[in-house]
Amino acid sequence: MSNQFALGFDDEVASDTASVARSIETLDWRAVEASLGQEGFAVLPTLLNREACHALAALYNEPQRFRSRIVMERYGFGRGEYQYFSYPLPATVADLRSRLYGQLAPIANRWHDALRMEERFPGAHSEFAEICHEAGQRRPTPLLLSYRTNDYCCLHQDLYGEHVFPFQVIFLLDEPGLDFTGGELILTESDPKKPGRAEVVNLHQGQAVIVAVNSRPARSTRGFYRINMRHGVSRIHSGVRRTLGIIFHDAK
Repeated sequence: MSNQFALGFDDEVASDTASVARSIETLDWRAVEASLGQEGFAVLPTLLNREACHALAALYNEPQRFRSRIVMERYGFGRGEYQYFSYPLPATVADLRSRLYGQLAPIANRWHDALRMEERFPGAHSEFAEICHEAGQRRPTPLLLSYRTNDYCCLHQDLYGEHVFPFQVIFLLDEPGLDFTGGELILTESDPKKPGRAEVVNLHQGQAVIVAVNSRPARSTRGFYRINMRHGVSRIHSGVRRTLGIIFHDAK
């Protein structure tokens, strides 16, 4: 589970598709599903090497690739900024989105079944994207985020319309302790049956974490109920922290 893949670049980010496939398909997805069910998140091994992370992060300075830029302080989201990619997505981002969705869709369907939610997700992301677009959710949601000293992100959920895929994936593109300090990923859960809790998720550069977008199922004596999930980022003490966020549903 320590596979890495390198990226090649010219006009746009390109990927070694075979390596991407091997890295993702050889993960222990049963263990991933177990972690998601128990904790609401699952940390993946290193999938991107340092050069690949730097190349992805460098896209932030190419405004033609993005549909919008958000300065978080203006909206009370925290401090820092992020940009949503426009279509067509960079090849690597599109490939990661498609391949990760393919592994996560069956888990998402089992979650919806447990929670007695009607929506089911097709096996291919292209099919799910069509469903989103037909409902007016046409704006792409994968994004790059950039935090500097004293920046942070408030706890939130990334919900953009009627169709919500229950997972998203966050790739850390810089190395803690080397490129930045502070800036831990914080996850919280609100359980109606017991006190809530918070979890600090430590990642290294090139690792990713899958998180529940809005809620996760928890078993009770009468079946399953929902535990509400949120995520955010603690204050950056120094340096620059950049992440790639892959959200699978598009936005209205």
